[in-house]
Amino acid sequence: MAGLAGVIATAAALEDGSALAHSPQRSWTYPPACCHGDPVTGECGKIPSTTVTPRPDGYVIILKPGDHHRVTHQDRYFVPYDEVIPSGDENFHICLHPTEEDENCFFAPSEAM
Repeated sequence: MAGLAGVIATAAALEDGSALAHSPQRSWTYPPACCHGDPVTGECGKIPSTTVTPRPDGYVIILKPGDHHRVTHQDRYFVPYDEVIPSGDENFHICLHPTEEDENCFFAPSEAM
């Protein structure tokens, strides 16, 4: 029974965005599988739209230091369209985990999908 209480408490906290995932804005949160911390120490963050280039098969993202709080050198990522998650605030976001070289989740605005 204690396990069920923990699951219920976790679900309630996720609903208001206060546990397991951090929030880019109050209106939505990154999924827990994508983000493992708060906006300063977490893997996820908003990125400039100028860093994202659509191609026929997906997005190419080139990030430099300053584009995302985890990036320390220029990195290139490719995300196929079928792996893109809709953004909750009409901006691009990326989650880098376990290192800055590894794209874990990528979010795109609805008009870009």
